[in-house]
Amino acid sequence: MNKYYTRACNFYYGTQAKTLIKKKQALPLCGENKIAFDEVEIFTRKKNKIESNFIHIKNIKKFNKKKQKIIKSHLKNIISKRKNFLKNLNFKRPSIMGILNLTPDSFSDGGKYNSYTKSIKHIIDMINAGANIIDVGGESTRPGSNTVDPKIEWKRIEKVIKNFKKRFKKTCLSVDTRKSELMIKSIKYGTNLVNDVSGFDYDKNSIPIIKKSNISKVLHHMKGIPQTMQNNPNYKNVLLDVYDFFEKKIKDNKFKNKVIIDPGIGFGKTLKHNLTLISKISLFHSLGLPILVGTSRKRFIGQISDVYDSKERAGGTIASVLHLLLQGVQVFRVHNVLEVKQALLVFEKILNEK
Repeated sequence: MNKYYTRACNFYYGTQAKTLIKKKQALPLCGENKIAFDEVEIFTRKKNKIESNFIHIKNIKKFNKKKQKIIKSHLKNIISKRKNFLKNLNFKRPSIMGILNLTPDSFSDGGKYNSYTKSIKHIIDMINAGANIIDVGGESTRPGSNTVDPKIEWKRIEKVIKNFKKRFKKTCLSVDTRKSELMIKSIKYGTNLVNDVSGFDYDKNSIPIIKKSNISKVLHHMKGIPQTMQNNPNYKNVLLDVYDFFEKKIKDNKFKNKVIIDPGIGFGKTLKHNLTLISKISLFHSLGLPILVGTSRKRFIGQISDVYDSKERAGGTIASVLHLLLQGVQVFRVHNVLEVKQALLVFEKILNEK
């Protein structure tokens, strides 16, 4: 049996997008008139073969009724407005998730903010620079990293989590953890979002907890575990396999709302896999959910640019963020909040200039 996937493409921006939508010559991406599209890429997955065809939206009616129905259901998701389920966060505009690693061994900034005073100062700096979300983590999940005992992980983030909402009431707090024990404790102190890089596969108790609490969550894709995920990862088709992962996870766990999806750049992916996901990220809009992507300082930037000091990868980070913005991605997880915010503001201003 064939399976079909629908990716919005051939985008228009600003005034041109608004005009084409008004004339009904293009469709609005995620229900907003800032980005429009008039073509889709249809992937057909057969038993041992994948085909891809580009087609104008007006020609969808040429398909048989069954195929039309599937593609139209995808289009409905692609053009629907995203619900704003996180306090003080609007998915109409790009949002920035600032990274706070309270670990001794994170790939880019391990140990830099481990004192409470330094971590609070960094939070203030990121918020002032334009971060809408602060993502706090106490366990490194870089390639090759080992699992941290939950008690040690909680000790690293405890003071920040307990005091965050007392100082930063209007800012969304995200906890980056794979462990249900930490999810429970963090939710108790006002955490708004759970960001589990394992896609809630690591700890069997995590899904019941997030369901019971009704908390917002990031559904993240990772192939394997951090210790071994970069040992020759392979896929039949990385784009469609990651899509299938999200689709199954959402269906099996009845994740109907309060979900953000993250394709997991660098988590069990080669350079080619990462570039494929970034270049065709708009496929995931057909799931009808906000998209978060974290390309910040990742290894693929160093592989392309020969820059192996992760702190020197701001340029590559910004390049990838702007490409993702052009495809309607809503949330960007970054280290360099100031530089990325500035890039987004300037780029959007140019894009929307009449």
